Amino acid sequence: MSILDDPGLFGRQWAGGYDQPGNPDPAPAVEFLAALAGDGPVLELAIGSGRVALPLAAHGIPVEGIEASPEMVELMRGKPGGADIPVVVGDMADVAVDGAYPLVYLVFNTLFNLTVPGRQEDCFRNVARVLTPGGRFVVETFVPDEEQFDRDEREVQVRAVAEDAVTVRMHRYDRVAQTFLRQTLTFTDGGVKLQPFGMRYQWPEQIDAMAGAAGLRLEDRFADWDRTPFGPESTSHISIYRRTD
Repeated sequence: MSILDDPGLFGRQWAGGYDQPGNPDPAPAVEFLAALAGDGPVLELAIGSGRVALPLAAHGIPVEGIEASPEMVELMRGKPGGADIPVVVGDMADVAVDGAYPLVYLVFNTLFNLTVPGRQEDCFRNVARVLTPGGRFVVETFVPDEEQFDRDEREVQVRAVAEDAVTVRMHRYDRVAQTFLRQTLTFTDGGVKLQPFGMRYQWPEQIDAMAGAAGLRLEDRFADWDRTPFGPESTSHISIYRRTD
């Protein structure tokens, strides 16, 4: 099995700097999710450092989480309210909780972190199992852009330059498998640090098919958390799937 198939890899590599500036403002996502949550409880898959979960809980909505990385959970525990959110440490595809939840959500492209074939499908099936009848599963991902993939493969992206270090990033895509490998390299006078990362990306209609096979139907789709209509030029989507029984 590839190192990229380890669900805890991302957190081990990136937890130390994850909360630095650069991540999206969680406020629009929090308002969107709060409108669907009712009285809760809600479940966040890949809860991470609590970027979305903590402000959602501040709305008075009970939030629970699943997270593969103990390092990420430790980050959340160190924040106000972070100790109060129940978290199961494990692979989010297993959804190792009993439920039932009126809302489960998965944000920031994290569905694509499930790189082993079949595990995204497992995730949808297990989410459907813990949803209440009529419950919703909200998924946020980018829309794949093969022209962008070509640019990524041609370019070496310079991420940081300092007197004592240089960080660059490169990509390789497998169009048939719908996967990519991203390698971030940091050069110092002490050597080279490698931080590999991979994804298995899907187009919206492929995600819809996974949802349908799990007994979930697409209820609505937007281009962003502000509910901008989704269209051919949209680069991301927020999709709401509803349990059909």
